[in-house]
Amino acid sequence: MVWLNRMSRIVDFPLLVFVLSLVTLWLSARIGAIHQRLRPLSEGEQQDFDRVLAATLTLLGLIIGFSFSMVITRYDQRKNYEEAEANAIGTEYVRADLLPAAEAAKVRELLKNYLDQRVQFYEARYARQLPPIDARTERLQTELWSVVEAAAEKQPTPTVALTVSGMNDVLNSQGYTQAAWLNRLPLAAWGLLFAIAVFCDLLIGYGARRKGMGLFLVLPVAVSTSFLLIADIDSPRRGLIRVVPQNLIILSQSLRTP
Repeated sequence: MVWLNRMSRIVDFPLLVFVLSLVTLWLSARIGAIHQRLRPLSEGEQQDFDRVLAATLTLLGLIIGFSFSMVITRYDQRKNYEEAEANAIGTEYVRADLLPAAEAAKVRELLKNYLDQRVQFYEARYARQLPPIDARTERLQTELWSVVEAAAEKQPTPTVALTVSGMNDVLNSQGYTQAAWLNRLPLAAWGLLFAIAVFCDLLIGYGARRKGMGLFLVLPVAVSTSFLLIADIDSPRRGLIRVVPQNLIILSQSLRTP
């Protein structure tokens, strides 16, 4: 359990993933080269070794490709939910006209404040920023629901029911977004990636005929760069490739424009 917690923290820092993987993979190649000096391959073993190395490198490439596809899918999901959340809030802001005047004004004001909290959620870079944002978001959700619930009790009409349904979409969209941001590449997949990469570099070092240091950096740099890209896309807050709440920001600006 402690190892899993540490691993989950490491993958939140893409540059740290790059450095650690580069050092580990380079050392693996060097260890393989040292072992090759102690027990060199015979001529009859070289052909079989080349086949094993090619198959292992192919497997590593496939797993890296699958992992990249998984994180891209999760990134697209976060973008789609940001768009859906902006659409739900904007639609409910318009549907507020169906409520009595007092409730409509209150709902609009609460939605503006709620929209600000959603933008802050997307723009937060550190975990310590989230608790106050989540607390304010939950409080605003409670207030929004209480307003439309009270209006529905006073006037149980189809038009008011439409507003209640729209508010339900607003609240649900936040839950979908939260789930998408928690949906990360499994730690087991990261462990498998590192294990196969280390094994490949051991084989590269063991089968190398030239002992130059630059030779052992080729595969570690390539694989570490792939790990950097995967970790960057998979990290919703720490990575350089992040979901920018453009739709929410545009909506917030439009609601505040006279």
